[in-house]
Amino acid sequence: MENVGSKIKLNPAASKQADRPRTGFWLVVLGAALWGADPLFRIILLREHITPTQIVLLEHVVIALFVFPVLWKHRSEMRGLKLRHIGALLFLSWGGSAIATILFTLGLTHGNLNAVLLLQKLQPIFAILMARMLLKEKLPNQFGWLLVLALGGTYLLTFGFTFPFGHLNEFVKVGSLLSLGAAALWGGSTVMGRLMVGKMEYETVTSLRFILALPLLIGITLNQGDPWQIPTGAGPLAAVSINLLGQALLPGLFSLLVYYKGLTTTKASVATLAELSFPMVGVLINWIVFNEVVTIAQACGFVLIWAALFAISRRSAA
Repeated sequence: MENVGSKIKLNPAASKQADRPRTGFWLVVLGAALWGADPLFRIILLREHITPTQIVLLEHVVIALFVFPVLWKHRSEMRGLKLRHIGALLFLSWGGSAIATILFTLGLTHGNLNAVLLLQKLQPIFAILMARMLLKEKLPNQFGWLLVLALGGTYLLTFGFTFPFGHLNEFVKVGSLLSLGAAALWGGSTVMGRLMVGKMEYETVTSLRFILALPLLIGITLNQGDPWQIPTGAGPLAAVSINLLGQALLPGLFSLLVYYKGLTTTKASVATLAELSFPMVGVLINWIVFNEVVTIAQACGFVLIWAALFAISRRSAA
């Protein structure tokens, strides 16, 4: 009698299909990690006295020039969109690209800075709740413990082994409420992005995210009425142009293309934890470029977050 086991062969197509969730997860990790490179470019623009709103507007204009041909090529995908898809796109562009950033910036000018920063780590909570309600997603085994592990690591990256609040009334203020709004919008954007990549190609979703945000950003910039202080000298103008282009293409366009590609095979509730790679890259950049030494607490945070990401990746593939 022949060995029955020798007749059993692995199906390459099935194996490839099984690897897709894991690959998509790490693409989300990579896309979010690229956001950590943003300060390298943005700091030059801020030094030239360009306001944050103007920087965001210029960034969206540059990206729109690159993605408009892509959107035109895929324009047929916009036919037959239902009302919920239009709402998701507006939430993604207006909420995720414009309003959330404004709320977070306003939050930093009101109340306790540490409270505002820590509340941003609640984004996974908002994303998980919305994913369960809107997308009916099921969570991987032991997801709750892994969520606590990842959030604990992020806390260590931000605050170390200290407790940031002296009194409760310092925590619940206008700045905290604004920060909660930003966290809800960014967490919700992950869910809306997951909804749209099931309807459109990820390139189309990326293009619409930036293009649809332009009218709102133009309106906000005009309403603020801040003067434009673009440098006129050849050297400063070249520095601003190069940094604006680099910021728009690397942590802007390219990162979101990778991010949405990964989101096509990754649950929104899982992707929002993969986005925690962003603060880790931020710590590394501060260490390497700005000479801020990584503390023991931050190193522990790295270990905790990557342990959680690795475990979630394996459970997602399973």
